[in-house]
Amino acid sequence: MFKKIHYGWVILTVCFIGVLAAQGIRYCFGAFMEPWEQEFDASRGAVSAISFISFIVFALSQPVIGKLIDKYGIKKIFVYSIILLGVTTILTFFAQNIWQLFILYGVISSLGFGGASGVTASIAVTKWFHKRQGLALGLVEAGFGAGQMIMVSSSLFLISALGWKSTVFILGGFLLLIVFPLLAIFLKSEPSDIGIQPLGAEEAGETQQQNLTDKETSPVPKKNYLLHRGFWFLLIPYGICGFTTTGLMDTHLIPLAQSCGFSVAATGTAVSLLAAFNTGGTVAAGILADRWDNRKMIAGIYFLRGLTIVFLAFFLSSVKWLGVFVENPWLLFVFAISFGIVDFAVVAPTVKLLASYFKGSSLGIVTGFLYMSHQLGSAIGSFLPGVFFDQFGSYTSSLVSAAVLLMIGAFISICLPKHAAQQEAKAA
Repeated sequence: MFKKIHYGWVILTVCFIGVLAAQGIRYCFGAFMEPWEQEFDASRGAVSAISFISFIVFALSQPVIGKLIDKYGIKKIFVYSIILLGVTTILTFFAQNIWQLFILYGVISSLGFGGASGVTASIAVTKWFHKRQGLALGLVEAGFGAGQMIMVSSSLFLISALGWKSTVFILGGFLLLIVFPLLAIFLKSEPSDIGIQPLGAEEAGETQQQNLTDKETSPVPKKNYLLHRGFWFLLIPYGICGFTTTGLMDTHLIPLAQSCGFSVAATGTAVSLLAAFNTGGTVAAGILADRWDNRKMIAGIYFLRGLTIVFLAFFLSSVKWLGVFVENPWLLFVFAISFGIVDFAVVAPTVKLLASYFKGSSLGIVTGFLYMSHQLGSAIGSFLPGVFFDQFGSYTSSLVSAAVLLMIGAFISICLPKHAAQQEAKAA
């Protein structure tokens, strides 16, 4: 029975676990904001600046990570990133001043986040899956939502019970004692490393022929991707995506709910619901990406995400509606569920559409730039809301800005080149 299971599914599983652990810890930042404010007598803006630096380092690392993967392979980059992240997470335990957090979390840990990221996982999927690629992308990206659901909820509980210092020690130990051995043993960089073909390569010569075809008929030569409309019309909305998801919501949803007056239980439930439906929405989007027009799908997701943020902004627009909001926690849960469904759902169709525009030697570098765009947006989305909160005492202006940007992102996405989207639909 086990011989019939393609090893690509093992790769998918260990990449899922690696992403869940590494990116789950990154999403825990919001849970540490208030404890760090109290511990180091810092403002919300100052603590948000740590996240800003982290996202900048993360963003700039992505094209470099893509090149390093081409040179050293997926396994080395993923494994070393987990080790780096585990060690620096434990070292956070000994921080005495906020500037030490800037170095440990903002810079060093962020290099680990960059290596154990969507770039590494998505390249692994494209190498191991020629068939069911959309589904595989959706499943591996679901690791982000699962990490948010498991790691953030666990961190909130651990911080409440043991304090933030014990929590970072436990998280670092989890990376080094459990995640690192799994990746070191089971992760392989290429199907050829164990003498097999990618899933869907039915004949032994298919991979070689496909590589030859990519070099000869690649839609965009390696040096000309900057001139391709699809490159910019995917990168700009993906930057907006980062601003509204990992930047704004994943960093500030917990302190936003706490500032409104929601209990720890209600806040934790909302985060768990968002993460759970994020996971389900990401997997569903991966399945649909193999069947639907990815261009229209991306635009629709951005539009719906904008509507969910409008819903939240409405209840923060006045004292009256804020009172209604706090007295009815189920409204927060409604937002968490609706936002979660469209949170990471855009990843699979975006990466799949990118792969249809850029094949062969240009795919790695443009994938790195795609994720760099997302992280730059995340950096701005994590920092500015903290500054605005210090100035205005509310997240309303940040939410309105996010909703407007998402509508712009939806419009840009619908203007993507049509030919690749039509080929996706015809192939399905």
